[in-house]
Amino acid sequence: MHKEQGERRDFLPDLITHLDRLGAGEIVLEGGYGLGVGVPMDAYLEVSGRARVGSYGECLDQDVVVVLRCPEQEELRRLRPGAVLVSMLHYPTRPDRTALLADLGVRAVSLDAITDRSGRRVVENLEAVAWNGVRAAFREIQRRHPHFDHPSRRPLHVTCLGSGGVGSWAAFAATRYGDPQLRESLVATNVPGVEVTVVDFDLTWHEDYMFGRLEQTDLLIDATRRADPSRPVVPNAWLAALPADGVILDLACDPYDLEVAPPVVKGIEGVPHGSLDGYVFPPEDDAYDLIDPRIDTTNRRLALSCYSWPGLDPVGSMRTYGEQLEPVLSVVLGKPAGDWGVNGASQVERAVARAEVSRWMGSRRG
Repeated sequence: MHKEQGERRDFLPDLITHLDRLGAGEIVLEGGYGLGVGVPMDAYLEVSGRARVGSYGECLDQDVVVVLRCPEQEELRRLRPGAVLVSMLHYPTRPDRTALLADLGVRAVSLDAITDRSGRRVVENLEAVAWNGVRAAFREIQRRHPHFDHPSRRPLHVTCLGSGGVGSWAAFAATRYGDPQLRESLVATNVPGVEVTVVDFDLTWHEDYMFGRLEQTDLLIDATRRADPSRPVVPNAWLAALPADGVILDLACDPYDLEVAPPVVKGIEGVPHGSLDGYVFPPEDDAYDLIDPRIDTTNRRLALSCYSWPGLDPVGSMRTYGEQLEPVLSVVLGKPAGDWGVNGASQVERAVARAEVSRWMGSRRG
């Protein structure tokens, strides 16, 4: 992945072993692959005689391209028509990229769109999203709270927006400060704990309720998955109700993109879009001034935002993703993309077929 220096996630050799078993004719790894997670190239080459080292361009030239984060659009144009791209593509919030992939004839499969019959994602690390983000947020609270570890302090109040996959993990993690060892040490000295209030999406529309809720909040977490990403859940004006020392945690991490129709904005308006190179933004941070001026940033609080919270634990993250990806790649390499059936024999094949870009777009038009 070539997004920023802090991105250090590479799939582990186990996934190469799986591709070898599937009968991949050749497995091309970019030079330097694995260094970010402390795995030498020899460890990849030893598990498969079909593996070799190539350039980034050679990797993009293959029949199937597997990369966790989607390449930039100019790199996508290098993919040949009919090639399969397996990546986190986020179709709903990246409409221009989605349309480009379809126009290029790339049989893209968005990992975040592969879901089972209940709508639950098959390839996800939502537990790590929640725990890593909540842990980072409480570390900031601990640094700034004058009596964080004193028995006289009041309970800390957390408001979690959303009760789905991320929200449920975030609420649980918040009751433990994102760090079970920290919780144990505070419990041992009789420090009051954490009160978590989960607010589901249908209640966030009620302004009077939200103002009262925000006034009592020490940590505000956005774990929503919005059907309409053009509307914030919490407009910036509402943040005036959040205490001056309140902290915002962006776990949804939708980007700002005002050039698409409809536009895409964050669930909590005015929060910077962070990365592994920088995800903590005090109110005076220059990142606020770099946000598109059409976005209201008047009310600023210390905010944490990272496009990929699992990336804070790169090895654990990639071990999880690799294991989840194995059955997906079994489908991808098992038959041509045009033969994947939404009514196919296996649940995984049906899920992969639904997540292929042309079928996904067709289902939305229907």
